[in-house]
Amino acid sequence: MIDVNKNNLINDPSPYLQQHKKNPVHWQTWSKDIKEIAKKNSKPILLSIGYASCHWCHVMAHESFEDQETANLMNKFFINIKVDREERPDLDFVFQSSFQLFNQSGGGWPLTMFLDENGVPFMGGTYFPKTSQNGLPSFKEVLQKVHDAYKEQRLNIINQKNLIIKSLDLKKNSVLNQDLEPILETTLNYLDPIKGGYKGAPKFPTFNLHETLLYFYNKTNKKKYLDPVTLLIKQITSKGIYDHVEGGIARYTVDENWIVPHFEKMLYDNVQFILLLSKYCKVINEDYFTKKLNQTIEFLNKEFLNKDNLLGSAFDADSEGEEGKYYVYNYEEINNINNIKDYFELDPKGNWENKTILIEKKIAPKEILEELLAIRSKKKKPFFDSKTQLDLNCLWISALISAHDILPKNNYLKLAEEFYLRIEEKYVNNNIQHSYSKETVFLEDYAFLINALNDLSDKTMNFKYKDQARKLCTEVISKFYIDDRNIFQKNKKVNNDIFFIPVDIGDNTIPNGNAIMLINLIRLGMMDEAKKLTESLNGYLNIYKNHMMTAVKAVDFFNNIKEGKNCNEQGCKIDA
Repeated sequence: MIDVNKNNLINDPSPYLQQHKKNPVHWQTWSKDIKEIAKKNSKPILLSIGYASCHWCHVMAHESFEDQETANLMNKFFINIKVDREERPDLDFVFQSSFQLFNQSGGGWPLTMFLDENGVPFMGGTYFPKTSQNGLPSFKEVLQKVHDAYKEQRLNIINQKNLIIKSLDLKKNSVLNQDLEPILETTLNYLDPIKGGYKGAPKFPTFNLHETLLYFYNKTNKKKYLDPVTLLIKQITSKGIYDHVEGGIARYTVDENWIVPHFEKMLYDNVQFILLLSKYCKVINEDYFTKKLNQTIEFLNKEFLNKDNLLGSAFDADSEGEEGKYYVYNYEEINNINNIKDYFELDPKGNWENKTILIEKKIAPKEILEELLAIRSKKKKPFFDSKTQLDLNCLWISALISAHDILPKNNYLKLAEEFYLRIEEKYVNNNIQHSYSKETVFLEDYAFLINALNDLSDKTMNFKYKDQARKLCTEVISKFYIDDRNIFQKNKKVNNDIFFIPVDIGDNTIPNGNAIMLINLIRLGMMDEAKKLTESLNGYLNIYKNHMMTAVKAVDFFNNIKEGKNCNEQGCKIDA
């Protein structure tokens, strides 16, 4: 029996939920039982979604969830549910989509959604401050207003379910084929030709887009597709988003010059950075970039390892109560390092809140990096979310294999095989699961696992990997494929604990699962299945276009193979 009058997070394995186990809020975990309790009591649900390394999640937790007065309102008015987005990306996808529907703007974390007693959203926001500021109402004001609205309009809110489902449902046209390059041409207009990435701030690396541009450069030899990739890579590797001391990149920068990072380091960003950089180095092989590639791989392989000898999820942005404290320097503590100004831009006034974020002129020698690391080592390291996510660890295997082509003496192929053996033992031979729960697995877990097996097979010529990939393809079609829509849903068909069946066709923090599955099917020679999925994605592409960059690449790959061209998923000129 669930006691909704207390905080029930204490036994949940999620590091994020563990951060909230002592809140005075009566937090619950997502389950059908909780929704039944809400329904029985005619009580709305407050759903809070975040992750362990999220800075603004910490801010809202300290301001509101640790505040007794705020917690009293939450406990009185709502059934309160806390979700780790990295454990339940399907929930995050559905409710981020709902937020965008309600607010006509992009979402983010923390995500704060208000659901009716059946688990259907009716309003929401992201971060709410403790006190009203910058045009945002205080969180306590929001709680009171939502409670009042639900009390007065409960039946009207509940009856909106079908309208919300209809609005969230993806649209597609019956388009069997289309020219894909115009989609890229439109996207190029949104890019910053001077600073790289999309125009304006904040600056996200957008690896999905730039991998697709590189693919089309390899196919067409058109410089307009290569130039944005070159600019992005130069900015990332030299500016503040990159950690020049230890390696790896931050999530994004808050400014348009790539200087001031949002300091958290996510596994999904770094493995995609390695993938893009290694593929770029196959075109432009410069020593500067290969050194950055090597440094980032070594950083992940050392610092992201968890107790299972797999990779954890993320490093927090904060340490000792301050954002970025571990990564920034005082001018005085580094100014006396011999010749440091030859390698980094230094200003006595700093470049962020009177502190120095390192901006590189050229790669510093080992001696300087060791001195910088010694200063850093006196500080407390940011919190590390050690949970394993299957999809990202499989993406890591593919990244290592790609990097092996650039740095063959580093034994990255051997490392990739060792990682797969650990995954095979823990997941493939046991139970394929996303993270902690044996009941929870997603399309992306299968998609990137099959992709890694295809990469291993192609590189080692050991066809046992290909055989395993085919077996898993059959399994994922059985568990995730919607026959009457010719598309894969995000969660298993038997996992029906959401009001809406999530079908994801766009790129998010990682490449889209449907697009990766299309590439997998083609590489395995399952062309009948690939044809149906291609036709479906073409229909969605006609409407959603720029949100589907990996699908653009995948559909073009199918078209090339169908026409008998000698191409692979990286383009028509690499390894062809």
